[in-house]
Amino acid sequence: MTLLVAGLAVFFGVHLVPASPRVRARLVGGIGELPYKGAFSVIALAGLAMVVAGMGRAPHIALWYPPAWSATVAAILMVPALILLAAANFRNNIRRVARHPMSLGVLLWSLSHLWANGDLASLLLFGGFAAFALFDMRPSGQRAAGAGEPAAVARDWLAVAIGLAAYSGLAALHGRLFGVAVFPAFPFQ
Repeated sequence: MTLLVAGLAVFFGVHLVPASPRVRARLVGGIGELPYKGAFSVIALAGLAMVVAGMGRAPHIALWYPPAWSATVAAILMVPALILLAAANFRNNIRRVARHPMSLGVLLWSLSHLWANGDLASLLLFGGFAAFALFDMRPSGQRAAGAGEPAAVARDWLAVAIGLAAYSGLAALHGRLFGVAVFPAFPFQ
């Protein structure tokens, strides 16, 4: 459990740096934009690797027993979650309307998985991501670009296609990657 907690601290800690413009500006001023982005990426990936390894090694300590249908709810909520995650990466109307599509997608992912899992490690992982997503959605006054562009509609459909493709891939591999099949009736998981 220690590795999981340490990984979450590293991952969220590095993601708090951009939330403080003065700290970020000092770092960029000291080492430059590209080295800052490189260090940010390496530290975030290291934290994520620690989270994955820590989650795999964490003991199962049951806190509650989720209803059987909660896995179905999680499977359904993952469709809009992945579309929102895709939409966060380029200009489109989904991004304009949602304002924080990345954080909203992470929030849907984390809350749906938190509901479907009743153990301590899941509470730390998914609860931590839900709390950070809520923190990240605080009012910032920033508006996403791309409002009202005719080409944005095509990019909306691109976000939907990418989200559905990611959903299909994750659903197919979820059992192998995480030990829980999304659709247990299908033998390929």
